Amino acid sequence: MDRKVVISARALRDLEEIVRYIATDNPPAAARFGALLLTEAEAIGLKPETGRMVPEFKVPEIRERIVRSIRIVYRVDAAQHRVVIARFWHGARGKPEIGPA
Repeated sequence: MDRKVVISARALRDLEEIVRYIATDNPPAAARFGALLLTEAEAIGLKPETGRMVPEFKVPEIRERIVRSIRIVYRVDAAQHRVVIARFWHGARGKPEIGPA
């Protein structure tokens, strides 16, 4: 079942930081990668259950999709028929910090 995708303010800041970092070396690649991450985040709404449960949390509603080195961490909100993108988190940073629901 399709669900609305909401990108949190924190996730948007993450995305901006990622793009800004890449842009110091290659602005076109940064723009392409930022667009890819947004496309992948929007696609999560089509089948949110296909994302794997985030191993650090072991909570079925907190899932992730991995795109290259970035973990797109999201919450499935079944009651609201939506998914909330909580973070775009670089895999090398360890456990994602997602805060309260």
